Amino acid sequence: MNYLFTLGLALGCSWSLLAQETVKPHKDSNIQLTKQVDLESTEVKNQHRSGTCWSFSSLSFLESELIRMGKGQHDLAEMFVVHQVYLLKAAKFVRMHGTNNFGPGGAFHDPLYILKHIGLVPQSAFPGINYGEKEIFHGELDAVLEAYVKAVVSNPNRRLSTAWLKGLEGILDAYLGEAPNAFSYQGKSYTARSFADEMGLKAENYVDLTSFTHHPFYSSFAIEIPDNWSWEPAWNLPIDELMQVLDHALENGFTVAWGADVSDKGFMHREGIAVLPDGDWADQDADARKAAAKEPLAQQKVSQTMRQEAFDRYETTDDHGMQITGKYTDQNGTTYYKVKNSWGDDSNDCGGYFYATAAYLRLRTINFLVHRDAVPAAILSKLKM
Repeated sequence: MNYLFTLGLALGCSWSLLAQETVKPHKDSNIQLTKQVDLESTEVKNQHRSGTCWSFSSLSFLESELIRMGKGQHDLAEMFVVHQVYLLKAAKFVRMHGTNNFGPGGAFHDPLYILKHIGLVPQSAFPGINYGEKEIFHGELDAVLEAYVKAVVSNPNRRLSTAWLKGLEGILDAYLGEAPNAFSYQGKSYTARSFADEMGLKAENYVDLTSFTHHPFYSSFAIEIPDNWSWEPAWNLPIDELMQVLDHALENGFTVAWGADVSDKGFMHREGIAVLPDGDWADQDADARKAAAKEPLAQQKVSQTMRQEAFDRYETTDDHGMQITGKYTDQNGTTYYKVKNSWGDDSNDCGGYFYATAAYLRLRTINFLVHRDAVPAAILSKLKM
């Protein structure tokens, strides 16, 4: 997941989403959404010009976990995770002689690996902007890192030196900052390990779920997407059961990290929605789609076959990581899920959130990351976990 987004002018928001039982995804919309579930989350951040949505969404999910666990609100450092993951990704790329994926993208299990093996730090301990900017700009960093590891793989000395990984770390330190050996937070001294341990976060408590028919259901497999550079597996469920997990999680106080395709014409973040209407709506021009998006339209009925075909044809790709924090219904009873994005709180009328229909999720979801306790017991039994 490495979707880049450049913000334009903010549309503004004159009302509080959390304070109302009924909301509109856009100030000019005729869609009225009534709250079923709306879980607490931390403030919307902005990944700006970087392909690090996987880190923003994963840590936003873990921040909500801390709230759920009674630990209060904490701002976790996305760039600390990015720094650590880039070192691992480069080592894998070099060991694979340059045939593995290397780039800014990643997956939900990457921050979990860092949590398990290194720990986490708060934003105050690692701001992650060390190159004279106020916002995140990774174009130069990404280009420099790619050129560096490709030069290493080209093996000009006819055998690799012992210096290349230290050199790569130097680049990351220059752009993002040096990873702290120790830091102070809320009056106490921590390491990354002791901080994560005190927060009570455990990587083994979380499970990655997906739904595709080219592998057996109730088994695990590495989802064949470029940003799954570490080849970590996810558990495979029928789409009806995957959506059942989502509803069960939200209804029991758990948010969900969501990996999905956002290239669909029905994904309109500025309008505050992601929809999959019936008919030829997607074939209309942009202005007609935006006009139609203001109405509560009937949605497509998405089958397991439809989502598999979309994945096989590259119509559903691994574009973006986000966090699902709530569930709403419109005036016709259509289900929408409230999604926290990482494009800034001024990116639309919903304070940086948007609402995606169940049909959109059924077709365009790549995977969910959830706490084990958020999965219905009957489904855990089928997975033999």
